[in-house]
Amino acid sequence: MTSPSNKLYINGNWIPAADTFPIIDPATGDIVGDAADADADLALQAVEAAHAAFPAWSKTTAPRRSKLLYRWYELIMEHRDEIATLLTCEMGKPFPEAKGEVSFAANFVLWYAEEAKRIYGDTVPSNEPNKRITVLRQPVGVVAAITPWNFPAAMVTRKVAPALAAGCTVILKPAEQTPLTAIRLVELAAEAGFPPGVINLVTTSSPAEVGTVLTTDPRVRKVTFTGSTEVGKLLYRQAADTIKRISLELGGHAPFIVFEDADLDLAVQGVIASKYRNAGQTCICTNRVYVHESIAETFADKLGEAVSLLRVGHGMKEGVHIGPLIDEQALAKVERHVQDALQKGATLLTGGSREGDRGYFFQATVLNNATEEMQIATEETFGPVAPLFTFQTEDEVLARANNTPYGLAAYFFTRDIGRVTRMQEGLDYGIIGANDPAPSAAIQAPFGGFKESGLAREGGKYGLDAFLETKYISLAF
Repeated sequence: MTSPSNKLYINGNWIPAADTFPIIDPATGDIVGDAADADADLALQAVEAAHAAFPAWSKTTAPRRSKLLYRWYELIMEHRDEIATLLTCEMGKPFPEAKGEVSFAANFVLWYAEEAKRIYGDTVPSNEPNKRITVLRQPVGVVAAITPWNFPAAMVTRKVAPALAAGCTVILKPAEQTPLTAIRLVELAAEAGFPPGVINLVTTSSPAEVGTVLTTDPRVRKVTFTGSTEVGKLLYRQAADTIKRISLELGGHAPFIVFEDADLDLAVQGVIASKYRNAGQTCICTNRVYVHESIAETFADKLGEAVSLLRVGHGMKEGVHIGPLIDEQALAKVERHVQDALQKGATLLTGGSREGDRGYFFQATVLNNATEEMQIATEETFGPVAPLFTFQTEDEVLARANNTPYGLAAYFFTRDIGRVTRMQEGLDYGIIGANDPAPSAAIQAPFGGFKESGLAREGGKYGLDAFLETKYISLAF
């Protein structure tokens, strides 16, 4: 097999594109690698390869698919540190966090290696004595997986592994900012022994051109995408003409509610775990912190002091908690949100500024006295900034938390079991962290949102559903 450097993986071969594009380390601005720059024609070649490979792969036995997935899992774990280094260099998150993501990514492969053997149908009792009813689950077909830059490893495996387990073939298009991690994962998949055409990789600096091919070609029967709500809506419209299956994991605007009976120290650590992981660049990270007015001053002091200790820097340096934002545009948005909040009356408790002369760093920031008129109250910041709002009653804060077009994740801290029940049932969100700031850590749970935060679910046994068709057979005799 030839080297994957600056090449695409199509039909079991690493093939060159006419051009390449550079990958930038957001911590330094240095070029850390290059990737092949695919166009529409190369994307079509990937579709053709996946379509041609589907009949044989869909008929491959579940134990065989399981064995290949398990070997892929082993290879990822064997190369965990290497992949994590790539991830940190192209995306910026601290190396320990990157290692955690690679392990998380590998465990999706392991989970679906096991689930591949448990795709069951049903025999349903008939109301006719001379009929038998059977229900089969069969793979949907060719899958286009479009993944984001903020989790370059985990979002690949969370989509590709269940698709392969179900018997689908895949075209992977990673984000243009972070293709190196995906390239290495696909190289290891090839080493694991997946047949030609079963996994195809298309990197590009022109996501709209390649994405249009993947969403409009009738041979692609399923699109799975993680990214912004704006782009998700565009893909949804493009996929409609061929009535493709589509899974969308989109933006969020997560509330984090701290009730007066909460353990404040745990709640402070919960906000830090939810808000500042990956420099605030996660779709489920806290965007609005609502604190009961009776504890607001104490909580603000505790959070401000704890956040002031977080160290910002290059992800490969020891002791760093927060890496850079992905690019200048992301940095400018965070800066804009902070300045808007300060101009409208917020109080800066810590942070609030760019950090350093190189890279896209922003200090870990806490804003007190936030109000609904601020941009940060309605727009997803995607950066290390926690705005603190106050509330008086449970009904009030529930209404305010739900007053958004998004519905991905929500968090609350309380010791009242009755309130736990009311809040988890009342919050219009697909993922609830009840005294838990890290609910996404579970590979076995369904991940996805309500409203404009997306469609379908990823993870656990639920993650297979989007890649399977249900076929009903009525046999008369």
